[in-house]
Amino acid sequence: MLGLLAIRPWSTYELAKQMRRNLHFFWPRAESNLYAEPKRLVSGGWAQARSRPVGQRRRTVYSITAQGRRALELWLRQPAAASRLEAEQLVKFAFADNSTRGHVLENLRRFQDDATARQGELRAIFEEYLRRGDPFPERVHINVVAYRLLWDHAQADATWAAWALDQIERWPNTKRPQERPALMEVLREALDTQTN
Repeated sequence: MLGLLAIRPWSTYELAKQMRRNLHFFWPRAESNLYAEPKRLVSGGWAQARSRPVGQRRRTVYSITAQGRRALELWLRQPAAASRLEAEQLVKFAFADNSTRGHVLENLRRFQDDATARQGELRAIFEEYLRRGDPFPERVHINVVAYRLLWDHAQADATWAAWALDQIERWPNTKRPQERPALMEVLREALDTQTN
């Protein structure tokens, strides 16, 4: 949140909207926490709050303080934790042998739909950038590099889901595995792809 406040002052509504626009792709947080976080930053001295008129109403707008900038800079210098994949659909898939083939397929179709929806969201953002309508043109170099990873990730999820659905539709059930040689060939092909 300090990173967003370093870009410009925001109301909590605008912060939540900006989080939904891009950060939620790789840093999902409950929206209810987003509304409480600016107040916590103010109490810690990292942000300040000012009431500003917006139309006929007033809105609290938060901005970063010098102390907040120092805290952000220190945080950015620290090594980041390792990247990790978080997907409830895959956790459920890990225990597919306790479910029916129909439920497994339904779960994977939702995974595929989610990937397709992410691609749609990203496509809309990309088209906005291509029309030169990006809200922060001074950050285009950072945003484009990050968005490319998000696009590739969504594409990989969609491609994997289509492949997995094809595989599982051939399963007689979730209890009995395919022939082991066919499964080992999948792993061999993955390794061959990496070395090429």
